[in-house]
Amino acid sequence: MVCRCGSENQKEFPAEIMIHFSGLPNVNKPAVLIFPKIEVCLDCGVTQFTIPGVELGKLKGGQSSAA
Repeated sequence: MVCRCGSENQKEFPAEIMIHFSGLPNVNKPAVLIFPKIEVCLDCGVTQFTIPGVELGKLKGGQSSAA
């Protein structure tokens, strides 16, 4: 895969990402925890990852990982 900067110098890393719902009405909602593999461009730092289906559904529905 070629990065938008034109570099092919990329590497995949395991990651742990906590996604928080924004805004005051969501302040009490626990965040959604995901463990994607991220693709990092080692030249410009652009990073890409895919959110797994179950967690994506929680984000669409406004649910937390505790729900």
